[in-house]
Amino acid sequence: LVQLVESGGGSEQAGGSLRLSCAGARYTYSSQYVGWFRQAPGKEREAVASIYTRGSTTYYADSVKGRFTISQDHDTSTVTLQMNSLKPEDTAMYYCAAAAFVSGTNWYRDTEYNYWGQGTQVPVSS
Repeated sequence: LVQLVESGGGSEQAGGSLRLSCAGARYTYSSQYVGWFRQAPGKEREAVASIYTRGSTTYYADSVKGRFTISQDHDTSTVTLQMNSLKPEDTAMYYCAAAAFVSGTNWYRDTEYNYWGQGTQVPVSS
């Protein structure tokens, strides 16, 4: 059952930018945290970024700090991931996820998230 919907994926060249959006107001704004995860072929799913929807605190994986920005739009009830300076190693399926509650500093643990989208593919060519 798909509860969140991602959009904005697509092919991009290294150094380019993409903007991913996550829609699903019932789940994104009833949840304390909304995050983006990614899974590259043959690799485990990893956290990319997360945002505390009750405030403005954001979290980032070291690999994307300074390049990616997560933000929320209260008017449209969407969470966006702006990805700049893309690298081939950013190639993955990107998933949006929402968590009713995240314990401590576990924003990066996918097991903390209750709702997931189907994902959007982001291939980055060199």
